[in-house]
Amino acid sequence: MREVAFLRKNADKWKEFESLLKDKSQDDPDKLADLYIELSADLAYAQANYPGSKTEEYLNQLSVAVHDEIYRSKKEETNRLITFWTRELPELFATKQKELLYSFIVFTVAIGIGVLSSMNDPSFVRYIMGDAYVNMTISNIDRGDPLAVYKEAEEMNMFFAITVNNVRVSFYAFASGLLTSLGVGMVLLNNGVMVGAFIHFFAKYGLVAEALRVIFIHGTLELSAIVIAGAAGFVVGNGFLFPGTRSRKYSFIKAGREGLKMIISLVPVFVAAGLLESFVTRYTEMPIWLSLFIILSSLAFILWYFVYLPITLKKKQ
Repeated sequence: MREVAFLRKNADKWKEFESLLKDKSQDDPDKLADLYIELSADLAYAQANYPGSKTEEYLNQLSVAVHDEIYRSKKEETNRLITFWTRELPELFATKQKELLYSFIVFTVAIGIGVLSSMNDPSFVRYIMGDAYVNMTISNIDRGDPLAVYKEAEEMNMFFAITVNNVRVSFYAFASGLLTSLGVGMVLLNNGVMVGAFIHFFAKYGLVAEALRVIFIHGTLELSAIVIAGAAGFVVGNGFLFPGTRSRKYSFIKAGREGLKMIISLVPVFVAAGLLESFVTRYTEMPIWLSLFIILSSLAFILWYFVYLPITLKKKQ
């Protein structure tokens, strides 16, 4: 490629890089790292094809500036942990609202499939949830305590087991992105069908309202975590399938880093859901207003942090 063509192709990108460096309010170590990688590639190309040119000199100076900014940011970012949760994650989710929507749609459709399948095949719920669970729940229903399963285990043991399982399910949804977006869809389908079968099982006994009121005390956070983890998986899968102008390897690595951050954002959700299921859900006869307060508060937090706050920050920028 002739030097003039090389300049025309990349001039706008380099100007954008300069603007990013000048705007200190946008300092982000990950953005700067991505910038440094791209500039290094351009510099290497210029050194190989236009040695001693002004283009090489310009790119070298710009690369040095980015390098210095990266290490300056590392030294000055004393509140990184705070900014990670208050700015970096919301800004990331602002760019991933489509993936969140796709994940929610797939999961909701899967729940519908689970309900319809259970309605048309009485044995379906046993196939999905297992004979042991179904028989135990029927026994609890006959005794007048359909949700007694939440009262049987010791609280702390239950908390650790539930939290580990939630982490496992969510990480599995994220990791399935390595199999492209199809793998993520299968994980969401499997979990959604299970939820749908569960809902119809209690509906058959006329207990769906009571069951959902109790289960969604922790289930609001748990099911939201599955949807968000599915979105993280879609990010990884799409990063591989649709690299855009970047190399497939670079796009995949970048998407993997973003998806992993999305999973990290779920850590407080895992802990809160585990605490609620272990210590609160067992009180199945709590006042309706209290259970609804917990459910709506959990839903409000999810919508605020993962949808409203990111969109608001994006509009301000």
